[in-house]
Amino acid sequence: MRKNNLKQERRNKIRRRIRSTIRGTAERPRLCIFKSNKHVYLQLINDRESATILSVSTQTADLQKELKDKESVEAAKIVGKALAEAAKDKGITKAVYDRSGYKYHGIVKAAADGAREGGLDL
Repeated sequence: MRKNNLKQERRNKIRRRIRSTIRGTAERPRLCIFKSNKHVYLQLINDRESATILSVSTQTADLQKELKDKESVEAAKIVGKALAEAAKDKGITKAVYDRSGYKYHGIVKAAADGAREGGLDL
């Protein structure tokens, strides 16, 4: 139990440090990632208005068929592409990537790569 709390405290400390420098705007929103044990959640956030512009996750109904029987890294890449395509429809082409204190590998890297493949400039 103590080890999990230390990991979470460390991640929150890194997250606060990252968030002190990264800000999302309407023209270039912040692409924020959260990952749980089963799912990946991506959001485009305008920090000036404190508003979520767009949100996509592995639980999104439109992606359920495509994500069936996929590994978590592959699923994160698909979710990143879906978010980028939805952002294009709203006229967003650039974003700032917020890794939320996670190390940049695996699921976090796959989500960013998927967003780049979908046409989002990170």
